[in-house]
Amino acid sequence: MPKMTAAMAAVLVMEKEGVTQAFGVPGAAINPLYAQLRERQTIGHILARHVEGASHMAEGYTRAKAGNIGVCIGTSGPAGTDMITGLYSAQADSIPILCITGQAPRARMHKEDFQAVDIARIAAPVTKWATTVMEPAQVPRAFQQAFHLMRSGRPGPVLIDLPADVQTAEIEFDIDTYAPLPVYKPAATRAQIAHALAMLQTAERPLIVAGGGIINADASALLVAFAELTGIPVIPTLMGWGAIPDDHPLMAGMAGLQTQHRYGNATLLASDFVLGIGNRWANRHTGSPEVYCRGRRFIHVDIEPTQIGRVFAPDYGIVSDARAALELFVEVAREMQAAGTLKDRRAWAADCAARKRDLGQQRKTQFDQVPMKPQRVYQCMNRAFGRDTTYVSTIGLSQIAGAQFLHVYHPRHWINCGQAGPLGWTVPAALGVRAADPGRRIVALSGDYDFQFMLEELAVGAQFKLPYLHLVLNNSYLGLIRQAQRGFNMDYCVQLGFDNINTPPGQNARRYGVDHIKVVEGLGCKAIRVERPEDFAPAIAQAEAWMSEYQVPVVVEVLLEQVTNIAMGTEINAIHEFEELATTAADAPTALALID
Repeated sequence: MPKMTAAMAAVLVMEKEGVTQAFGVPGAAINPLYAQLRERQTIGHILARHVEGASHMAEGYTRAKAGNIGVCIGTSGPAGTDMITGLYSAQADSIPILCITGQAPRARMHKEDFQAVDIARIAAPVTKWATTVMEPAQVPRAFQQAFHLMRSGRPGPVLIDLPADVQTAEIEFDIDTYAPLPVYKPAATRAQIAHALAMLQTAERPLIVAGGGIINADASALLVAFAELTGIPVIPTLMGWGAIPDDHPLMAGMAGLQTQHRYGNATLLASDFVLGIGNRWANRHTGSPEVYCRGRRFIHVDIEPTQIGRVFAPDYGIVSDARAALELFVEVAREMQAAGTLKDRRAWAADCAARKRDLGQQRKTQFDQVPMKPQRVYQCMNRAFGRDTTYVSTIGLSQIAGAQFLHVYHPRHWINCGQAGPLGWTVPAALGVRAADPGRRIVALSGDYDFQFMLEELAVGAQFKLPYLHLVLNNSYLGLIRQAQRGFNMDYCVQLGFDNINTPPGQNARRYGVDHIKVVEGLGCKAIRVERPEDFAPAIAQAEAWMSEYQVPVVVEVLLEQVTNIAMGTEINAIHEFEELATTAADAPTALALID
């Protein structure tokens, strides 16, 4: 039996499991693993500037392509605690990433050794499995189990903590006979799908709510096929956006309290039956169950048994991987079509299309004032970026308005941190997406506060030649929190502007505070500032030329008016439209582009 260090066995197992890229920061307690990575030279490594950034890069890497599993590596102590936010984000959105941490030698773990912390216990609530491997011979099997768990059932993250002396210990291990463990995914039965379709046959105005589980299962084509077979319109959740193209006749818009379309909410309220596939009934999508559920029945299909009935009790539940369920939905629906028993949904689909046409034109985007309104920025983005653009964003008014005004046409082209929504996620996640797909057009979208959280990671893009375009919508405010503070009649501790002593007098009428251009350039990237609508397109052209020439991230900062309230509400039937609605087609070219 071949002999090797346990750290080498870990690297060999990762190779066999398909890992080709890792993100991390080396340190004393994890250097034995790095020594084996260096010896093998088979797994690429990108050096993050912050270990939390490495975890978000791993997330972006996983989310970019079906089958990817991002790997993030750090040393003992604070490296692991820094990655907790990334693990929480991945767990919340069902994203498999592998976090590897170093640890003090076993004999010193209980002696308050330098940077010794029980990271496995800390990480347990935000992972599928977190373990400190105490026996060197168990290292290869711990990694084998990690990949099995990450891929089985509801996907999610795993943390493996490796004491330094465990890594360096010699073990016997034969990688040539190693094989990954079979992946377990629950699958619907034909009887369950037949029963669900029989229930759908009784509905007059049914909808499909398509969640992120469809994206994770790489089942978007099956979703579209099923919708077209049955004629049932589709409402994607924010995590499922792109599962059906925005301009598909059966794409009925998004529903929710924030990331919603007026026609999406109106159509959901007009429905009498909802089939949810791979979704969580998240509160930003539903609002209160009392309003969301009133007057309609529900079927819920999800890979995780404990999700069925968690938010509200459906009329029928099916525990199944989205792909397995949709394969059967398509198969049975085709048989019903051949038999002539499928219900005709054309009138209902036409009603939904009419709402999309009429209500889709009512949110105004044609604002000409300076500083710019964000609505005009999204109009400019829709004109500048094509169907193959991938958007990366996390949270805030910029993301909420982006979901209301932008368009997505392919799965994995809206890459968004959903439930956790940590500020700072966007920069490292975009770098992870770029590392996964060198040829993709990537546009990251941030407010100025999200951007400032982890902008040091731009240096990673400069060092490792990971070009992408980052739009920073700068209103010098914590905009979403300011808008929420209206309910408390305050505007408190949310202003980001200040008198920057390095800004020449008279440059910009408002106090913007941080000079993002100088910071970005100091990190080895390029940046350009936009203040007027007519300057947006030339700035994008310049940014793309710089990306091509220098192969680094390029930031386009757009200066916004300080206070803009974005449409949202506390219930899906009570959305507050703060801005005036469009009165002519010229006011709403973004919406017209959606239905042309």
